[in-house]
Amino acid sequence: EFMHAFWDIEEVQVKAIQLFASSLRDKSAGPYLLKFTELTTFAMKTHVDSPNLQVDGCSLLLEILSQAPEQDAVMALIENVATSLLDTVREHSENEELLSLACTVLMIISASEVAVESLRKAGIITDLLSILGDFPHNAKICLSCCGVLWSLAVSESKADHTLLKSAVPVISAVLQEHLHNGPVTESACSALWALSLQGCLTENEYEPTTALLLDVLRMNLERPVLVKNACLALASLLRLSEIPALRFITDSKGSGIKLMKDAYRLHINDPEVVENICMLINEMVQYEDVVLDMLSQKMEELLSEIKRRFPSS
Repeated sequence: EFMHAFWDIEEVQVKAIQLFASSLRDKSAGPYLLKFTELTTFAMKTHVDSPNLQVDGCSLLLEILSQAPEQDAVMALIENVATSLLDTVREHSENEELLSLACTVLMIISASEVAVESLRKAGIITDLLSILGDFPHNAKICLSCCGVLWSLAVSESKADHTLLKSAVPVISAVLQEHLHNGPVTESACSALWALSLQGCLTENEYEPTTALLLDVLRMNLERPVLVKNACLALASLLRLSEIPALRFITDSKGSGIKLMKDAYRLHINDPEVVENICMLINEMVQYEDVVLDMLSQKMEELLSEIKRRFPSS
């Protein structure tokens, strides 16, 4: 009632959002999450030009979503949250701290098909690419934006295809900037995999993207999620053309086949990683030159071992 009565007074709305946040920390707000979400998004839309209110609002939404990611009541308002966040991002496109928060919330809600569709219709792809171009050094922003792009790519509509094609060089630049950052590379590799599946890479991008994915693997071979995502991305590239397959075996920094053998040894007890390595190998054997290289590196021994260790897979 207090927020409704003084909806146009920024200071009142900020104070109310801060009180909501305090009650969340006390774990006493469970029954009121829907109302908190509704009032916060309304305040954010009304006072979209206030960076302080937007920061507090995004922080509160992040806390609400972390406490109730699947709660039906909160999910019922997910479209309102999505449009409110998009308004925030557009109004404060140069505020790095606020964008970092807003993009994190966007990544969380992009797990919802309703939110993704709402964001797609509102044209968020252009905003995400602009943010990545402006803040390529910010790991948190890059991780979140790549996560949202992945959600958009896996549920792609034909209208998005041209825009998603322009995401490929942007995500490649993110990977190059954050080669040593495991979480960012995991998110970016997922996005590249989805873009590759949707046919968003041009033939000229096959070879450099393959080389970049191999570099990412070399730098982060101990990370199981990264290995899984990179293998999926590489497999989708090799499915498209022999060009990435030849780069895979002739890369100047070392053969991708040796890299797969090293990855298998590191993650020998992780069935999901091994499965994705096998998916990549399945694409490799399409090409005669790759098969010859596999034989020269005794890959048949590794495949026999995998078959013994995972007979039911």
